[in-house]
Amino acid sequence: MTYAKAGVDVRRIHQTHKLLARRLESTFATRKGKVGWPIFPIGHYAGLVDLGQGRVLSLHTDSVGTKVLIAQMMRKYDTIGIDCVAMCANDLICTGAEPINFLDYMAMGRPNRAIVEEVAIGLAKGAKEAGMAIVGGETAIVPELLAEDGGGFDLVGFSAGLCRKSDLILGDRVQEDDVLVGVSSSGIHSNGLSLARKVLIKKYRLSETPPGLERSLDKELLEPTRIYVKAVKELVKVVEVHGLAHITGGGAFLKLGRVIEQAGLGAELDELPTPPKIFQLIKRAGRIQDSEMYRTFNMGVGLIVICPETQVERTIHVFKKNRQAARQIGRVERKRGIRIKGRPLN
Repeated sequence: MTYAKAGVDVRRIHQTHKLLARRLESTFATRKGKVGWPIFPIGHYAGLVDLGQGRVLSLHTDSVGTKVLIAQMMRKYDTIGIDCVAMCANDLICTGAEPINFLDYMAMGRPNRAIVEEVAIGLAKGAKEAGMAIVGGETAIVPELLAEDGGGFDLVGFSAGLCRKSDLILGDRVQEDDVLVGVSSSGIHSNGLSLARKVLIKKYRLSETPPGLERSLDKELLEPTRIYVKAVKELVKVVEVHGLAHITGGGAFLKLGRVIEQAGLGAELDELPTPPKIFQLIKRAGRIQDSEMYRTFNMGVGLIVICPETQVERTIHVFKKNRQAARQIGRVERKRGIRIKGRPLN
């Protein structure tokens, strides 16, 4: 089984993104010489615009993807709001910006106050953890757009972050022999659920505890995405951070490339931890190759910090202090591309 067979062809999506970026970047000229002038091409973890006086606004939008389908199946909506905030906040912090504000968009096939209230609980909890204020949003009722007898649902977030231009972390300072420190995830997060659902729900009920797991499948799949904002904010004050990579979305560990390629370098991941049991279950159930797993899932590593070797112990200590496990998982190399134990991940 592959992500493409599950309906998500990452390569084709990336090709579409490139076409979109070329077309959309033609709008940059509308803000030339004005507040809001884009200072970086489309394709990093967030859009970056100049506010003047050395300040930068970081903007990002994201969703929880098909994790909402698991929530619908279990009629449990109080955690996906945390995921929505996390997917936005974690990407913003990877640019060095402090997440400050959030907007939500809830689309529904028919009005359902109970669902809205449950989602709001998670949104508020996630925002408080990320240090963000939710300043508004939109609830759209679109019965024809979201089928499933009018009971369809989608959740999207938009976020803003702020920093000084001198504090941006874009990957351009990454150097050969820098160390990669991997920070543990809380589970599957909000990525690869299309593939996970395809292979797991055929074999197990969501309320069932499959062999090898310690809790039911629905609890495993609905575990909220870990928010790394507080730890990273503390980290950048005491550690020389050269790059940050949120391991998420189409590409998973390939997302590391968008950071280190800014310096024209590559990376070797040769000390990765044993994947948590949920990923081992998905791999067995779908007979999925290792390379496909690392292109689709975080495999237990939700964030990667790139720093000099002299800063590794301090980096691990900061995350440990914030109750997040971290360890050295690899190094930056001159040879371009991302490799896992010598094998190219492409």
